[in-house]
Amino acid sequence: MQIPGFDEFITQYPVFEYRILETSEISVQERVRIVCEKECERYGTTWACPPGTGSLRECQERIHSYSHGLFFSSVAEVSDLFNMEEMLSTRKEHEKLTEKIQDYMKKQGLDCFILSTESCDICPTCTYPDSPCRYPEKMHPCLESHGVVVMELTEQQQMEYSLGGNSILWFSLILFRPLQKEEE
Repeated sequence: MQIPGFDEFITQYPVFEYRILETSEISVQERVRIVCEKECERYGTTWACPPGTGSLRECQERIHSYSHGLFFSSVAEVSDLFNMEEMLSTRKEHEKLTEKIQDYMKKQGLDCFILSTESCDICPTCTYPDSPCRYPEKMHPCLESHGVVVMELTEQQQMEYSLGGNSILWFSLILFRPLQKEEE
């Protein structure tokens, strides 16, 4: 699926690599969600993380309800890869970039859903599980929350996963489909 004017648009931004793919090419894996549950402090505390994102089957159905996905990366440089605070602080620029790209896609008449790098930190305290998300249109679940194994997807798409040195690659997947016109 072509996005009108996309190649010209995307060259204005610091996107390292991108691919437009059919969502049928995206598989979800239980093993990545097990890592979320066992190793992530955000598991069970936010709508952007499991189990708040739904079952793995629901996540797979959500992904496959869109016809295509824009999978892309951006690069950030840090002084020390082991400084988690510094590394995570670079994520915000990638999220801003993701929003800009999604805005363009929406202006082209596409319905979009973002899977990105975050477990959501919009609100100081998440409403999960007692009340609905305050900002569902701003909250971007991370790729792993939906069972997407980023390393496998980069291999499948022949993209770089790691650049070495003090470089970090951040990844987003903007799922998209033509907007459904409301029936009159």
